[in-house]
Amino acid sequence: MTVLCDSSKKHERPGWDAYFIGIAEAVAVRGDCLRCRVGAVLVRPDKRIAATGYNGVASGVRGCLEGGCKRCLSDQPSGSGYEDCIETHAEANALLYADWQDCQEATLYITRAPCAHCRKLIRSAGVARVVYPGHFGLIHHEP
Repeated sequence: MTVLCDSSKKHERPGWDAYFIGIAEAVAVRGDCLRCRVGAVLVRPDKRIAATGYNGVASGVRGCLEGGCKRCLSDQPSGSGYEDCIETHAEANALLYADWQDCQEATLYITRAPCAHCRKLIRSAGVARVVYPGHFGLIHHEP
């Protein structure tokens, strides 16, 4: 167990990007996909969280974990077969649950790089910055 009050250790505080990526990773565990769980956190310019999202199906729909997605049940290779996928991506869900004003000049933290479709949604929503973990640490991507 981690003790947060141990005064014998040097206090290391994460930067904003690492902090919000950590929150996106926590959000991702709610994901409903058998292939990959993704989390997203939309953060306003004042460093306040506007919305979160994870990849999943609409409320009341039988999701991947319940055997509802043909793509997850198939042996299609990664990156293909999206026409059979019933999930909404984490980025799209975060944007759907945010107010338009909160998206303007915001930063979207995602646990993986956004797909081409989500990049279009992000750009159209007015998000100014996208941050996701890359092979060599955090990569900042202007939508």
